[in-house]
Amino acid sequence: MINRLQPSVTERLRLPINRGLYYGGSWHEPEDGVYVETRSPASGESLGETAWADSVDVDHAVEAAREGFRVWRETTPVARGALLREAARLVRQHAEELALLDAADCGNPIREMIKDAEIGATALEYFAGLATEVKGYTVPLGPDHLNFTIREPLGVIARINAYNHPFMFAVSRAGAPLAAGNALIIKSPEQAPLSSLRLAELIGPLFPPGVFNVVSGGRTCGEALVAHPHIAKVGLIGSVPTGKAILRGAVDSMKKVTLELGGKNALIAYPDADPDKVAVGAVRGMNFSWCGQSCGSTSRVFLHDSIHDAVLDAIVEQVKAFVPGIPTDPATTMGSLVSEAQFNKVMRFITLGQSEGARLVTGGNSADDPHLGNGYFIKPTVFADVTPAMRLAREEIFGPVLSVFKWSDEVEMLRAVNDVDYGLTASIWTQDINKALRTATQVEAGYIWINGSGKHFVGTPFGGCKQSGLGREESIEELLDCTQLKNVNISLE
Repeated sequence: MINRLQPSVTERLRLPINRGLYYGGSWHEPEDGVYVETRSPASGESLGETAWADSVDVDHAVEAAREGFRVWRETTPVARGALLREAARLVRQHAEELALLDAADCGNPIREMIKDAEIGATALEYFAGLATEVKGYTVPLGPDHLNFTIREPLGVIARINAYNHPFMFAVSRAGAPLAAGNALIIKSPEQAPLSSLRLAELIGPLFPPGVFNVVSGGRTCGEALVAHPHIAKVGLIGSVPTGKAILRGAVDSMKKVTLELGGKNALIAYPDADPDKVAVGAVRGMNFSWCGQSCGSTSRVFLHDSIHDAVLDAIVEQVKAFVPGIPTDPATTMGSLVSEAQFNKVMRFITLGQSEGARLVTGGNSADDPHLGNGYFIKPTVFADVTPAMRLAREEIFGPVLSVFKWSDEVEMLRAVNDVDYGLTASIWTQDINKALRTATQVEAGYIWINGSGKHFVGTPFGGCKQSGLGREESIEELLDCTQLKNVNISLE
């Protein structure tokens, strides 16, 4: 019985009826009968049990997806696009219940998760419109040959999704594979599987059996998907260690891999930047609403010494708007961390930062509201006087911890910005467009904001360099990466 997630909200919490494995157009019990309990990270309340797939279950799901692929690849692009648009309509229709479910299951506040429904639906519509753009081209070889290329779907694609935006990732990363004519298997995040199951209940029946599939499970399930010889591509949103494991697991079958991994992203503020605007951008870019659990969070803020104090003071004021609270309450501005393990990791980094000599400016402790005692809440935390050699400055924390650096020498600052293993996003603040563009070329990151932070834009390629991942998503590049190119030559002699 769920009784601490706000009574009025609990009554509207639509838990998935089906807790099994969805493949081949129907629900299945796991072969070994294992079900794992899910608990709300904000309250500790049980949200019920979910089937846990093993390698045998993965075999069944893949075979069902292969059957679905044979039908789906012959479905016209226009018809595929129509079904994706209908899926988008259903996501919008059920936006509140999906957002509530994720808020209870992963700890992010409902006021933010409701936006995930729109993001996911828009992504489906975007790729629905691109379904007819999976095109080849002709190659001039003279009068005796007609040579052209064809783009064909890969087959069965597996998506392994992260816990910070469970149903948004499930929805948005389904668009490209399905629009291109592939069958899809979604592995829900093991910490927050429920919204993916509910999504299968809502949109699974739209597609021919085997085209859209959802399985839940732990490491065994993920490894089986990666190693399976009939999975043509694996896409991951997750950690660097998991990404490396997927690369190793994909070697034998030489399958395609797309990885959106971690980040230790920099925000750079030049002397001419407006301190108040920089502070707003730094706090927004840190994603305190979902406790900094975002690979794109600008967790390193490099402030020129001429504006450092003013921006830091403004940041402290800005973070006061983020108060940990029950995530299913619409008034909550900041949710909980997803698990005890993540909570403990973040607290260790806070302790480490202090021992390394960083100055704790605000936060650094768990929420003091007694009503939150059963959850994994940490107040927004800001460190100043951080130096590039500190672990606080180099390792991804994935929590609500912002590190502030003071700089005066641009060359040294840029060296520090780039001297990490990650390269996902960066944010540059200046009124000098020449300086902004020059800096954008010097920063080693795949996605750059100038005088902005945090926002993604439909149709723009998102992805990182170095250990932040491989490939690009949210754009036509994602769609084309779900295809293979075939050349056809016709002799006219």
